[in-house]
Amino acid sequence: MVVRGGTVVEAGWSGPADVVITGGRVTALAAPGTAPAAASVVDAAGHLVLPGGVDPHCHVGFTSGDFTSLDDYRQCTTAAVHGGTTTIVDFAIPRPGENPADAAHAQRAKAGEGLCDSALHACVVEWDDTVPDQLASLVADGIATVKMFTTYRGETMADEDTVLRTMKTLAALGGMVVIHCEADHIIGDAQRRCADAGRIGASHMADTRPGLAETASVAEILAIAESVDAPVYFVHQSTAEAVELVAAARRRGVRAYSEAVAHHLVLDDSAYAGDRPERFVCCPPLRPADQVRALGRHLFTGEVTTIGSDHCCYDTAQKESRSGDVRAMPNGLPGVETRLPVIFSEYVVRRGLPVTRFVELTAANPARTNGLYPRKGTLLPGADADLAIWDPTAEWQITAGDLHMATDYTPYEGMTVTGRPKTVLVGGRVVVDNGALTDPTPRGRHIKATPISTKHS
Repeated sequence: MVVRGGTVVEAGWSGPADVVITGGRVTALAAPGTAPAAASVVDAAGHLVLPGGVDPHCHVGFTSGDFTSLDDYRQCTTAAVHGGTTTIVDFAIPRPGENPADAAHAQRAKAGEGLCDSALHACVVEWDDTVPDQLASLVADGIATVKMFTTYRGETMADEDTVLRTMKTLAALGGMVVIHCEADHIIGDAQRRCADAGRIGASHMADTRPGLAETASVAEILAIAESVDAPVYFVHQSTAEAVELVAAARRRGVRAYSEAVAHHLVLDDSAYAGDRPERFVCCPPLRPADQVRALGRHLFTGEVTTIGSDHCCYDTAQKESRSGDVRAMPNGLPGVETRLPVIFSEYVVRRGLPVTRFVELTAANPARTNGLYPRKGTLLPGADADLAIWDPTAEWQITAGDLHMATDYTPYEGMTVTGRPKTVLVGGRVVVDNGALTDPTPRGRHIKATPISTKHS
């Protein structure tokens, strides 16, 4: 197959080139018109040819408290490919009494249901004598990143000693902790004060989880990582201050990385004053507009490493069932399908973010930080032939009814955006063309991560 006539965009360069594909892999980037004859030609004239998006932060069929998100691998990856994402990284969060390795192996077994490939983050909640061997087994099986939480006491929260031990053990194995940072004691106090004042419903979500809780926790986790010389990746950082703490540590030599997610970069806390505030309840919450702008500036400075979706596919009924108390509500927003279009429109089209940086943030760096590069996140020879032929001028309106996620709403309802994928290839197969699913056959594979880091001698 040859993808002919488009402008190939990589993290470091862009230019006219034809993409030659053999056996599901990219075998060459050829000067326009010089590619050999092919059995199949895909016309990309007038379009960008991007590496398929790598979403580093997806929750598929995720159970938290009384609620389970509504999609399975088939549904989540169907939505992903329609949005130009061709690899997702899911989480295996153990339920009470389940150990990390068993949870990861159970979740990994679902990969074959997907329309695209997936990788996996494991999760450690409590430390015991079995954890080191479990971590060694997980890394050997290609699961090199481990999610941890500094909040959700009594469910998934890990204490500081567990975080330190897990970081230290993983660093020696070539793995890395990915961590949700919010100081639980600060959040607990804020929630108690809000509840006492009768302001604990969805419309007051922003008051119940202040930005200070995030920065306080980030500072503590950075100190732990620095003390044991371990890499660390911070998920869904929602304030510029949190990102700047990580950037300052990186300048000191700490291997620390910042993820932002699309809804924190595009939406703000005015959504909680609207008619359906429960639809926007997520952790961390949406921030004030000035903080959103400050966070967005770090896409240009290079301080943000990746952009994920933090996809969590609840529906309106689940959200409304506990809308009077955010402490009991399911937290999270659906976004695997909309991540690339809303960021391209808001930042590339409207704010002038270089499209090479867009690819870096949404494909190359997520692949690098998860041990998937150069198999994923690039179109250089040898990479899997996952790509999105992108129409940079297509203007369209986001509506839940036109999307493919297993829910009845999108937080971007009614938003007019510019840019979307026209054709999406996974492993050299056309799976989406002109917005229609053309190959519904599940061929998803679990992609093993290569070692992400080695401890300094």
